[in-house]
Amino acid sequence: MVPADVCFDSKQSRAASLLLGSLCSYTTGMKTAVSIPEDVFEGAERLARKTKRSRSRLFSDALREYLARHTPDSVTEAMNRACAELGTAKDEFVSSAARRVLERSEW
Repeated sequence: MVPADVCFDSKQSRAASLLLGSLCSYTTGMKTAVSIPEDVFEGAERLARKTKRSRSRLFSDALREYLARHTPDSVTEAMNRACAELGTAKDEFVSSAARRVLERSEW
């Protein structure tokens, strides 16, 4: 049995690489293939080089941000958790300052 951390490079046997391919992954997580417009791909390439990140990392970060922005329930839940952690203690200074601002505001 060959240990899982043994991987073949491009100079070594293609047959051995295919045989052990499932043991030689440089990433963790799900791999997928997507089709994107060439200009988006080129922009991603430039940004990945500029930020010194892999394309996989760049696409993963972008998708994570997109999901966060487009999943309002998770945003609301996160805000509710933050408010719950802060508690309901009343700060007299903040209340007084807010009252003064509201009194000067035109409704």
